[in-house]
Amino acid sequence: MSRVDPVTRWGKRQVVRSRVRAGRVLRVLHDDLWTWRADPLPPSVWLRWVPHGVVCLAALGVLLGNAAQLNEHSKLDPGLAFLIALGSASAMVLALWRPVPAWWLSTAAAVVGAFAVLMNAEDYKFTWPWTAAGLIAHMFVMLLLALRVRTRVTVEAFALSALITYVLEGLIGAQNYQPTGWLAVALFAVVVLLGTALRGRREARNELAEQTTLTAEERARRTLLEERGRIARELHDVVAHHMSVISIQAQVAPLLVENPSDELKENLAGIRQNALEALTELRRVLGVLRAEHPDALDATEGGDTAAPHAPQPTLDRLDALVENIRAAGLAVTADSSGLRRPLPPGVELSAYRIVQEALSNVLRHAPGASAEVHLIHLPIGLRVVVTNTRPLHTPAPSQGAGHGLLGMRERVAMLDGTLTAQSLPDGGYQVAAFLPVDAPDLPTDAPDMPADDPDPPPDLFPAPSTEDDAP
Repeated sequence: MSRVDPVTRWGKRQVVRSRVRAGRVLRVLHDDLWTWRADPLPPSVWLRWVPHGVVCLAALGVLLGNAAQLNEHSKLDPGLAFLIALGSASAMVLALWRPVPAWWLSTAAAVVGAFAVLMNAEDYKFTWPWTAAGLIAHMFVMLLLALRVRTRVTVEAFALSALITYVLEGLIGAQNYQPTGWLAVALFAVVVLLGTALRGRREARNELAEQTTLTAEERARRTLLEERGRIARELHDVVAHHMSVISIQAQVAPLLVENPSDELKENLAGIRQNALEALTELRRVLGVLRAEHPDALDATEGGDTAAPHAPQPTLDRLDALVENIRAAGLAVTADSSGLRRPLPPGVELSAYRIVQEALSNVLRHAPGASAEVHLIHLPIGLRVVVTNTRPLHTPAPSQGAGHGLLGMRERVAMLDGTLTAQSLPDGGYQVAAFLPVDAPDLPTDAPDMPADDPDPPPDLFPAPSTEDDAP
């Protein structure tokens, strides 16, 4: 059995690898430059279509100048000179929409013009291989190409332009000519660098705008999730109390009945067991919610700083909240109207939080303004109105998330209420929420209501507003 020489085997491997690499390079060039893909130049932000008009005017100048130069200085036939000039000018206009095909057209016009001049050259001098107008046209095309396509494609087009220039001037050459090869390559490099830099700047600006939008959306989503988690914890504290009462009552009920039946004991035991299981599940969910920041304090700008496991505030603590806001420098008054009666814990907690967030917004966004808190107790619910006057100073840029209204709307929606947040004609701002409750049975000694008593005012149920979170 014959043995192959190791050197020969190594040489064959190198040849195969070289062929594979050459095939890859050719495939990349084919994919990048052999395309008719549209890539239009967008209108300028401030000048709109002025750049497109400038390119079209420059193309007209190239058409006239190149045709005259090829006809008068290079002694080409007028028809042929016009066709070559038309190819260069058309490439400039085509580059506004299809830069890669425009580069091919401009290159083809330059090569055809160079060979036409070479074949008709006699004893007169001429610029070669690039005419002045043809050089300007190809610079425009290269600039528009660099502005629209990837950097790799731009570099490939520049390298091929430089290679074609070298082949025409360095290898083929012509007598009695003024060389323009080095000048053309240098100018092409300048416009390629300029176009690539402008394209990179535009992409960076677009990415920054996109990232800013994504950051704002993520901030809003995070704020909403945090507020929902907070609401869930507060609901646990409210519901857990009632479930504990149910469990205790179910345990004590058999002791209050003489000779309770076995069925009654069994049902009460089932009620107590279900209540205990519900409490266990609530504590488990609350543990998951609180595990993210177990040592954090629930601090707000309204001065309400409490541990996560502290009792949730109610409207009884509204006076303390107002005093804290006053201490922070905001002139605020609070009053109420209507007959106050016991409210569900969830309604009182939501009303307190809405007032707290609204006053915090006044502190942040309306320096120098005064605020008024008004609670209206109605038979069918509670209306909370927080109004501030026009700010006396320009507010400082806010570093917060700016989505306090999200939490307000979440609380109101949880209770099937309504919320409005809108600017006032005098420059102030108003946040109004209606939190419905089940209407209680009227006492027997209550005064009779007039038969023609009108319905509740229509503004008790305002449509939700989409105003920004700013008073």
